[in-house]
Amino acid sequence: MEFGDASTTIEGYRQALKHILLMLVGMAEMGFGRPLSLVLQEAAVAPRPGRTGKTGRKKPSPALCLPRHLYRAILLLLRPAESAARRLIIAAAQGIVVTLPPFRPRKPKPKISDTVAAMRRLGLAVTLSREDFARYEAERKAAESRAARPRGQTFSLLDALKYPFRIRRNYVPAHAVPRIRSLDDDAPRIPLPPPSRDDPMNAAKLTLRLDALGRALDDLPGQAQRFARWKARNDAALARDRAARDAAAAGGKQGPVRFRRFSPLRRGRPPGGRLLRFDPDAPKRKNIREVDEILAHANAMAYYALEPPRRRDTS
Repeated sequence: MEFGDASTTIEGYRQALKHILLMLVGMAEMGFGRPLSLVLQEAAVAPRPGRTGKTGRKKPSPALCLPRHLYRAILLLLRPAESAARRLIIAAAQGIVVTLPPFRPRKPKPKISDTVAAMRRLGLAVTLSREDFARYEAERKAAESRAARPRGQTFSLLDALKYPFRIRRNYVPAHAVPRIRSLDDDAPRIPLPPPSRDDPMNAAKLTLRLDALGRALDDLPGQAQRFARWKARNDAALARDRAARDAAAAGGKQGPVRFRRFSPLRRGRPPGGRLLRFDPDAPKRKNIREVDEILAHANAMAYYALEPPRRRDTS
């Protein structure tokens, strides 16, 4: 399969994704009631959900919340747009050659702060020398400065993998649980109200993802170089692991087992997409959106770019 001039196709899809992103930004600004640039400044320093930040609050600020229906509407288009941009980056990285420096194995140096925290959890007294105490204080100050630093969202070049051993359980919603607590208790349990479409949802991470997607689409060649460097490092690591296993097998031993990514893409349907493959002659279904067609074609281009030249179908 040939895609003709790939650069022209990639540029056309990049512009289409920028139009979709502009629509999503407009939807978010309509929900926030102010420009997204002002929201990003507050989202960068906001405490992470479920963690106590500098303000001592776990609940997000109302200024960073969107109604549930608007949050889900943005997310429904943001996921396939991110997947399509990721595949355009992989297609644009085709042919980029990266020369890596010689590999130098590094021994991991354990953090003394982790050792102190583990001993204190066990109720043990901790005594440190002057050198260890200075190292502990340096690690603590570095952790505090990282926590206080405005956090950004780096565009991910890899698809999130599904956990293969996850057990799907059937959960009963909180508003549908039985109202009888026990046979000895006559007081009925008041069920919680069902979720409303206007419930506030924390949209701090959503705004950071919108910003990361916009920066990735504005710098597609730079993201392609970034992916080429990752692929070169990953291929070199896979080759080292294969050589280590072969050397151990030659000596009658079992080699080390390390889990690494063989492909940046996830098998099956792309994340957020509704089409498995691109077929321009197939009749268009009602639930297929423009971003689904872009994602399906970009997915085919990414798989074509990842295949070795000897295995490509040029018919």
